[in-house]
Amino acid sequence: MTEELKRIEAVLDEKVRPALRAHGGEIEIDHLEDGVLYVKLLGQCAGCPSADLTNETLVEAELVKALPELVRKVSVTQTVSDELWEQAKRLLRDHHL
Repeated sequence: MTEELKRIEAVLDEKVRPALRAHGGEIEIDHLEDGVLYVKLLGQCAGCPSADLTNETLVEAELVKALPELVRKVSVTQTVSDELWEQAKRLLRDHHL
């Protein structure tokens, strides 16, 4: 992990993750490119209708404030959680449509 990503992880650990975890969520860095940090919201935050608002008001706000020389924007990469995939497979397997 690069020094830049370590600094970003430290801010996430201190300022962002506690709030996300309080709601059953988590965040993972995908990559950093030209001042844009790409992240994945996981757990209850994945696919949440408020994910964009959470990104703007919490994730991006904290990272830009703490590390303006590294992060000028945060973009959420939409993913489907493993848990949701398993639920979908169970539904398809157990219910004949």
